[in-house]
Amino acid sequence: MATLESLKHALKQKVDATALSAKQPLSNTQYSAGFDILVQDLGWETYQDFIIPQLSQLLIPLFNSRIDISALEIGPGPKSVLGYLPDRLKRRIRKYTAFEPNDLFAAKLGESLCSTAEKESPLPCMESPPNIHRIPFVPQDNMGSGTSEGTRDNAEKYDIILFCHSMYGMKPKREFIERALETLVDWPKGAMVVVFHRDGVLHLGGLVCHQTASFPTGAVRVANNDEVLDCFAPFIAGFIMEDADVDKAVRDDWRKECRALGRLEEGHPDHLLFSSPNIMMAFTQHANSLPELTAQVPLAEGNMTIKNREARLHRPASIVRPTEVRHVQQCVQWALKHGVGLTVVGGGHSGHCLWPNVVAVDMGAFDQMHILKPEEAGGNSGPHSTGLVIVEAGCKTGDIIHETLAAGVTVPLGARPSVGAGLWLQGGIGHLARLHGLACDAIVGAVIVSVKTSQVFYVGCVPAQYRPTDAVRPEHESDLLWAIKGAGTNFGIVISVTFKSYAAPTYLTRNRIFPLSDNLKARVKLNEFDELVARKLPQNSSADAYLYWDAGQLQLGVTVFESTTSSLTLATPTRTPANAIWGVEDAFKAVDGVDLFETEMYMSGMHGGHGGGKTSSFKRCLFLKNIGQSNIPSRLVAAVESHPSPLCYLHLLHGGGAVGDVTATSTAFGCRDWDFACVITGVWPRDQDGTEVARSAVQWVYNVAEDLLPLSSGTYGADLGPDPRDGALAAKAFGPNLTRLARLKRSLDSHNVLAYACPLPKEPTGPKLIILVTGESCAGKDYCADIWVSELGRRTQQSLTVRMASISDATKREYAAATGADLDHLLQDRAYKEQHRPALTAFFQEQVRQRPRLPEEHFLNVVNGAIDVDVLLVTGMRDEAPIAAFSYLVPDTRLLEVHVRAGDRTRRVRKSGRSGADDVGNIDDSENSGSNSLAMSYRPSLIFNNDTAGNDAAKEFAEHYLLPFLDENLKRLANMVRPVSDFPRPGIGFRHVLGIAQEPGGLSLCTSLLQTHFTGDWDKVNSVACCEVGGFVFASALASQVNVPLVLIREAGKLPPPTVSVTKPPSHISSLASINSKEKRIEMERDLIPRGASVVVVDDVLSTGETLCAVLKLLDEAGIGAEDVSVMVVAEFPVHRGRDLLRQHGFGRVHIQSLLVFGGD
Repeated sequence: MATLESLKHALKQKVDATALSAKQPLSNTQYSAGFDILVQDLGWETYQDFIIPQLSQLLIPLFNSRIDISALEIGPGPKSVLGYLPDRLKRRIRKYTAFEPNDLFAAKLGESLCSTAEKESPLPCMESPPNIHRIPFVPQDNMGSGTSEGTRDNAEKYDIILFCHSMYGMKPKREFIERALETLVDWPKGAMVVVFHRDGVLHLGGLVCHQTASFPTGAVRVANNDEVLDCFAPFIAGFIMEDADVDKAVRDDWRKECRALGRLEEGHPDHLLFSSPNIMMAFTQHANSLPELTAQVPLAEGNMTIKNREARLHRPASIVRPTEVRHVQQCVQWALKHGVGLTVVGGGHSGHCLWPNVVAVDMGAFDQMHILKPEEAGGNSGPHSTGLVIVEAGCKTGDIIHETLAAGVTVPLGARPSVGAGLWLQGGIGHLARLHGLACDAIVGAVIVSVKTSQVFYVGCVPAQYRPTDAVRPEHESDLLWAIKGAGTNFGIVISVTFKSYAAPTYLTRNRIFPLSDNLKARVKLNEFDELVARKLPQNSSADAYLYWDAGQLQLGVTVFESTTSSLTLATPTRTPANAIWGVEDAFKAVDGVDLFETEMYMSGMHGGHGGGKTSSFKRCLFLKNIGQSNIPSRLVAAVESHPSPLCYLHLLHGGGAVGDVTATSTAFGCRDWDFACVITGVWPRDQDGTEVARSAVQWVYNVAEDLLPLSSGTYGADLGPDPRDGALAAKAFGPNLTRLARLKRSLDSHNVLAYACPLPKEPTGPKLIILVTGESCAGKDYCADIWVSELGRRTQQSLTVRMASISDATKREYAAATGADLDHLLQDRAYKEQHRPALTAFFQEQVRQRPRLPEEHFLNVVNGAIDVDVLLVTGMRDEAPIAAFSYLVPDTRLLEVHVRAGDRTRRVRKSGRSGADDVGNIDDSENSGSNSLAMSYRPSLIFNNDTAGNDAAKEFAEHYLLPFLDENLKRLANMVRPVSDFPRPGIGFRHVLGIAQEPGGLSLCTSLLQTHFTGDWDKVNSVACCEVGGFVFASALASQVNVPLVLIREAGKLPPPTVSVTKPPSHISSLASINSKEKRIEMERDLIPRGASVVVVDDVLSTGETLCAVLKLLDEAGIGAEDVSVMVVAEFPVHRGRDLLRQHGFGRVHIQSLLVFGGD
């Protein structure tokens, strides 16, 4: 679909070509009518989904640093944009000024900002009435009295200046922003000018952004009728015609142009859809700091070769080309000083190597390469290696292969000769991957400039003669080397990489092309290719496939690559598994590593060849297994058949072999379990760059990726960047390493200098809460969860992100892919889902039989998909005792289970669909029908009875039982638990929980939290029991506080008879401290607690559960059953699976609560 910018251009062209009449500016009424159309429906979603969230996130640090905020909005329209901020932010705004030249808007704005008896102002804490200037904001001084007579010396100063809706009509835009920058407060630092602009392009002539974000999927939906289009088209064009007759004729043409360029949607046949991408740019008083950098570091000269079409459209603030390591250091020092980011240009293939109004660092001058034989490498090259190759960051893959081939060696790089360091650092999939692994697997060392300190580090194996003179080994060397091998563009600016090299092979390539007359033949051929060809090949061979459209039909191209270091002749090619089913190839060729690039089918065999710069492309890559099975062939065929351009194709690169021999956590490249890398490639003629053809091809790539993502085993991070459409792909880019990478990013790039690399989630800044919402079918779990999401997000004062996700959606997607069932209906249509329930359940059970850890995989996928969320509510759970089963997977996270119950009658009414909006919204659709919680074999954290109509009960439950887990006092308590390294022996990370009692106010705070977080009734508790020694400290204070008798459990022989005793294994920490730790007996006084009494056991920690298990056995011996016991511990260490052990010993129904959760030992 056309963008609003292209529509505007087309409308103006119509006038320029036909009209002789003068143009006339829009009246206030005409402008207002057009604006209302723009911000309704999908236009308003841009504000909800992008502008307000981005603005809120951007302003939190600024607003937290000030008591009072002075704000200026430029062109806010009829309502303040700042008035939509979260409540705690907008209440900080004490002074408000606006420039709104539209009198209608200005009047409405003033009215909306006034509090009345019926409504509160959206900016309720203003100390004086809003100051609304009914004139345009201009670069010349108009900041004083509301006229042009003010002076800059007495002008109001602001903490935040917001260009609200766009900068149309403001020329030159740089001058407007610079004028705004002059009116920011000088102290405290951090004041900013924020610009939101439609259509995604702002050329600002060297101004440097502090922060930027994009929203490429913004859209506007316009009613397709003459009256609406006659309001909308003049608003987009920005004028009408002065002559009435000419204006009427122009409006006729404009309506036709709108209908020609707008897209008709199936679901909205009476509307036209236009693309409206948005960008946000934030500037600080450092926006003009570029001359300081360019005075130190050389600028890039001439036209750079930027391969990526997206990057070519971007206008960076400047491109510098360092020629020495110190220049790179100066770039980092400048970025740190001024609080801005940098991009890095290697081969120019990345879509984010250039970014609007951000400085790019071109590493092209670092183009040296050094090849060391094994004897020169000093034994550092490793087994099977033929030496080392030191490659600087400006070298290209083709150059490396050419140079190393002359020395008889090679490095396992990718299949594109022009790609640069970004490939090696983020994976690198080539035709030697099955034999030697990925390019990043061959990295054994690197020289890198820290983006945290600007120091020069060398990590791993870097021969002394290739280390810069001031380079040092960092303290975090192992972490940095690990991160470089798969996610290296995120953690520093790499100067050089040390590869281990291998003997240079000769390659034999064999090509086949199969026309595919129908879908059935396509599926058969893909199955043959997967099962009978690719799987049968030895590791020195690989088989790639291309699915593409040519000559009016689908084509499957297959290339088999065989590599060998022995003699290879065309006269005696070895037979391959393909020969057995497909016969002898039409053509085969023996080539070296340099000529191999030209044998790629996309270069010469498809569409007349994609080489030579005739086309532009856009790619995203996912990893697939079993491409010949299940529903994958149908998805692949459907993807190619839906191509917006006949040049689009899918490239399947063969994996396995050495790629999978490396464990997922050995390098940052965590996606190892795949058979093929599916490169989804949108292609169009280069002369169509920037047109609807190009936009459609890009959207096709994302659509196919979204369709294949649920079936994939990961995604390739090398292509991904800050585009929000990459977010879902980036969440699966690093497998199990995502959390570790997020932490390293926070540590090694704490100022986010490399903000435009493959996106990593922000490391959680505090304990995250995951609430598992379980229960019976039709009890209203999704409905309750939805209410709790709203309540937790609204009630907290911490600006937390709260989200709900269904764990059962993964099963539904896989079931739909395997059976052809309608996924949308499975997810949204209760009746349809009920029809499939038996088959869906059987499908899941069979999956679990084949993959016993599938429930854990699903759980981790849901958690990793929401890693930027503070509180996550998970529905669709059907697992018994999910906290015991899953808590060890997220050991740093508090896991709660809320079990939702409803009576049989209520559930029947809801299932039949007769319930009203008051008692059910989207009732949960988990696959298990659940069971009455009274008969459950375990005790959930909390139980909510959902028989009451309306949502008041659910809201009250959230307030009384869920919100306390977000109490800031829990964070205070956690900060009192001191971490101790290498205690009680090396390698152990110890948490000194008892140290709470040694902190001022610590014991009092802990006692208070134990009392208030107890979900039972203290009036019904008969005893508090504890086992020495940690339990004594906290239990005695708590028992005194709640006025309940204390029952002491001690080692045998330390209490007077009669006693009851049981055997207790050594505690976890005792076993760590001494290998000679032995079992002991513990005891309590007989008949001290009457049978059937209610007991709360208090201890300092829950780790392996051995101590607590012994205590519960002792209480059982004394006649106190599990149903009468609750447990409260100060700190829990889920990694040791203590809850699971208790459940295995029959104590699953014991209610266990912990104040703190830690991931260490």
